[in-house]
Parts: sequence; structure tokens; C-alpha cells
Amino acid sequence: MKIPYLERQPADVIHRYQSRKLRELLHYLQANSPYYRRVFAARNVDIDLIHTVDDLVYLPVTTKEDLQQHNADFQCVPRKEIIDFVNTSGTLGRPVTFGLTDNDLDRLAYNEFLSFTTAGATAGDVFQLMVTMDKRFMAGMAYFLGARKMGAGIIRAGNGLPGMQWNTIMELRPDILIAVPSFLLKMLEYATAHGIDPNTTSVSKVICVGENIRNAGFSLNALGERIVSKWDVALHSTYAATEMGAAFTECAAGQGGHHQPELLIAEILDDQDQPVPEGQPGELTITTLGITGMPLLRFKTGDICTRHTAPCSCGRHTQRIGPVLGRKKQMIKLKGTTLYPSAIFDVLNRMEFVKEYVVEVFNNELDTDEVVLHIHCGDTRNETAAAIKQHLQAALRVTPQIKFASAEEIRALQASVSLRKLTQFIDRRTQTPVLV
Repeated sequence: MKIPYLERQPADVIHRYQSRKLRELLHYLQANSPYYRRVFAARNVDIDLIHTVDDLVYLPVTTKEDLQQHNADFQCVPRKEIIDFVNTSGTLGRPVTFGLTDNDLDRLAYNEFLSFTTAGATAGDVFQLMVTMDKRFMAGMAYFLGARKMGAGIIRAGNGLPGMQWNTIMELRPDILIAVPSFLLKMLEYATAHGIDPNTTSVSKVICVGENIRNAGFSLNALGERIVSKWDVALHSTYAATEMGAAFTECAAGQGGHHQPELLIAEILDDQDQPVPEGQPGELTITTLGITGMPLLRFKTGDICTRHTAPCSCGRHTQRIGPVLGRKKQMIKLKGTTLYPSAIFDVLNRMEFVKEYVVEVFNNELDTDEVVLHIHCGDTRNETAAAIKQHLQAALRVTPQIKFASAEEIRALQASVSLRKLTQFIDRRTQTPVLV
């Protein structure tokens, strides 16, 4: 597909476009949002003094706590105009409900249409959708709407059940899978056990959702490497959140998720809510464009990443977002070393004998962080524990506690916090468990 006009324009053209859309958004919020009208009045914000996206620094940020405490006040339209209700996963606390208008669903479809074409998909492709569409889950619906908009075929396989997924692949011959990458490892394990050669199937591409497949320098991480070592497919990472109703998706160059400037203004901020230099990590903060139900201004996602603005080899001039390094509230301080759960995941994913795991963090009697790794590997011998500790020490310079568990015990832990999705990280340092 031809790259959209705006994504091929130089930075100053994109800047002018977004500045105009920002001014339109501010007037819309002033007129229709009980929450932002109240905040503007309390902070003495004169929206007529905001002229360009550079002036965003003079506006207040919006936090997840704001959404949780004042959820209904963010709605900008009468309830009768809401035609779909979704909610966030509750990754960093209580889930938040979002009401989508007919316009918002069209925008959501357009977002995924852009995402899929960025990843090289075409109208002639068939997608196998390997995530759920129920439980008020936005992503599954978004993928369906986007594929439908581009005229592609769609197989709504749902999540789980490796055997069923392989049977569907053999029968209906999809070109592209939309899947959580760690589930692909379970599919590959199943394939090995049942004599299936993945490289003889029709699948040529996987759009990976929900988990990182790349390191900060854009090379494949352990999870990505394990997949492609056994399956000759192109992996494309996509990053999204319910709150933004949009996504950052990789093109074939694999150098970060492309920003869609029609749909979002993206900032990378420090702890003082100021922009950080390009290439330095900060908190992704987004302002939604084109949403009518519950638009957001300077919403802090909690995700730490970097931005890159050099033109991409694919021809797009949009900025790109590097892999999420971690979530700000999930940062762990273990024995003087600062790390994110994703760093632990990457080490465990490199060890093929580790089949399932949960990382649990809590406060010990000294009120410092304590980490326990619950691991199932089918072997609890001392030498296995020693190998795991050796890998952890080499990569992280610290060694968490290790507790071996059965597959059933691990799955019970993974399902113990959320009814919506399985969990690899449980944070017991807070009243409300945190999960990814």
C-alpha cells in the first residue's frame, strides 16, 4: 500500500498539522469534557495561548489515577452516543472503562489498517487472529476492524490451544498471525512433539502483541531469537494501549514502532514532565487526536521508552518509538541494582528448559524489594537451580529467590490476579497487585 501523505512529509509539515489538531482538541475539551473544563479552570489554563505542540509543556498531564478517580467525567458525549464499552487491563491498578462512539470505532479501524499496512500486509492476506475479542477487550476488536477495513481475510481463532491453532493453520492457510510471542513458543513446542514443520506452512509473518521482541538497540531479544531460530517468519512488534486507541507498529526495517501523527501527539517526558533529548529514555505521554468519546490530553502511559526521528528506510518520516524498556511503577530495586521485570523475562526466555514462570515482588522485613521467581522446568535438581542463578547473575548482577513449581501451580499463579489475561509479573508492594 502507498504510504499515507502525512507520514511522508518532513517534520515541519507534521508539526503544523498536529498543532492545528491540538488547538481543535483543546476547544473540544473545553466545551465537552467535565474533567478538563474543571482542570483548566483550577490551573488557570487559557487554551487560546496554546498555539503549537511545543506549548504542550504549559498544559497539565493526565495520569492513570486521574482516569480511575474521575472516569465518568472524561466522557464528552451523551451516553446514547456510546455504542461500545471497553476497559483497560488494569495493569497498573483498577481497570478504567472507555466508551467508544461510532466515530471512535471508525478511527480504531483506521489505526489498525495503518498498522497492518506499515507491517507490509495487503488486502490479499489472510489473518489468523490469536487473541480474544470478548471480556470488553479492545485490542482483539481493533485487529478485526482493521483487517476488515483493508479487505483482508480474517480467522477468529481466539487465544490458547496450540493444537487448534495448528489445525486452523493447516486447514485455512493464513498468511499472517496476530499473536502474543510467548505463546508462539508453546506452539513450537507442540509442533516439535507432533511432527509439524512450521516452515512448510503458509505463515510468513507474525504481528507480535503484548510483549517485547526487541532489545533497546532493535536487535531481537531472547524471545524473538527463540522464535525465528525455529520458524522462518518475519516478526513485527506492535505497541498499543486502550487509552490511546492507536498503535506504534514496526515496518520491515524493524527500527521501532512508527508513530501515526493523524491519531496521536507523542511526547517522551522526564519526571518533571519535560521532554527528554532524543534517544534517552522517558515516559511515553500521548494526546489523542480524532476521538470524540473520551479524548485524552498529555496522558502518561507509565511506559518507559525512547524516540527516534531519523527518516526510516521504508520512506516514512514519522518519529519511531523504541521498545518499551519497562513500566515506571514496576521498577525494582534489588540489592542495590535497578531493573525492570522485562530484564528478568529476557534471561528466563533464553533458557529453553524453563517452560513457565511468574516473577513476584514484595517488601521484605527491611521494607526493601524482594523478588521470587516461580519456575516450572520439569526438573528441580540443584544443578538446574545453579544454572538459572548463573544466568541471572551474569545478566543482572543479582540473583532473586527461586521456587520451583508444577505447571498447574504456575498457571494458577498466572491467573490469580486478573480474569482478563495471564500474568507473568505480580507486584505485591502495593494494595492492588500489578500485572503484565
